[in-house]
Amino acid sequence: MTISLTEKAASQLTKFLKESNQGIRISVVDGGCSGYEYSLNIANAPKADDLLLHKDNLQIFIDPKSAPLLEGVVVDYIEGLTESGLKFINPNATETCSCGKSFQAGGCTPTGVPCS
Repeated sequence: MTISLTEKAASQLTKFLKESNQGIRISVVDGGCSGYEYSLNIANAPKADDLLLHKDNLQIFIDPKSAPLLEGVVVDYIEGLTESGLKFINPNATETCSCGKSFQAGGCTPTGVPCS
């Protein structure tokens, strides 16, 4: 399982966790206008079947259903006039929605819902 964090993303996530023993759970859930969207949560510990990655002094927990859709993802942090936050660069995405918050992945994407 390969997920990469840019230096900016690792720095922002490390600052956010403030040296706690918590980790970040990254997953893919059904939703968004394209079918899948990313989910990022703080987690105290991995679940029993999670994949556990250590990147840049961060613990990353990934559920087994999300792992194939997250393989090779690069997580970046962007700062701009109209938008700031984490950005997922996913080589598995075959299409993304116009708002950039959700994606499709080949023939396995669930039905999307219109952007709100």
